[in-house]
Amino acid sequence: MPEALQQALSLPGLGWLVLTIGAAGLVRGFTGFGTAMIFVPVATQFLPIADVVFLMAATGIVSTFALAPQAWRECDKTEISTLGVAAALTVPLGLWVMAQADTVVLRWIACGITGVTLLAIVTGWRWQGRLGVPGRLAIGGSAGVIGGMTGLTGPVVIVFYLASSSDVRKIRANTIIFLALLDVAIVFSILIGGAADLSILWIVLLLGLPYLSTTLIGKALFDPKLERIYRAAAYSVILIAVVSGLPILD
Repeated sequence: MPEALQQALSLPGLGWLVLTIGAAGLVRGFTGFGTAMIFVPVATQFLPIADVVFLMAATGIVSTFALAPQAWRECDKTEISTLGVAAALTVPLGLWVMAQADTVVLRWIACGITGVTLLAIVTGWRWQGRLGVPGRLAIGGSAGVIGGMTGLTGPVVIVFYLASSSDVRKIRANTIIFLALLDVAIVFSILIGGAADLSILWIVLLLGLPYLSTTLIGKALFDPKLERIYRAAAYSVILIAVVSGLPILD
């Protein structure tokens, strides 16, 4: 057995990581988002933030195989391409900030961003305007910075989409494709820059199977008629992850 695999299997908290990624997969398959907001607050208790960012992006690519084909047919390709390009261009900035910042500070930032995202959605904030190209560039760029810095690829775009009055099916499709593009950009940037220990690939493999399995289950459960359940389930799991991931609880 390779030494790196032995180290991965002996990782403290591996059981919690498997359980958390399984729950995140259910939510991702059902809603199209939520993996990072569930997984990052927990994973940063056991892994360096650079490894968590890489792990989130790499497993996100795995789940894309289950969700992307249908989502691609349903998404707004013009809108998503603008968001994706802007995000890809700003990922390196986020990775640079991550390399400079203290891990505990980044954990607080991750929990804070997730908490604010959840609060904005639950309190019923709604976007009434029409988003032009400058707005899309700003949202995509912000998502790239935050994704590279903390592994939280979705909050900025999720706040916009869930706060909008768009059809829930379109919201889900757009979110899936955007997060897939951003995951690819993060993995590519990390591999080029050497920001993470590549032994983390073994953990990607160990978590990828349960994540893909529960993502498929969540996808099978998705029904636009169940929008209230769709939102409530995502909000509840995200809240639990935020509270459990607070550094003060270590």
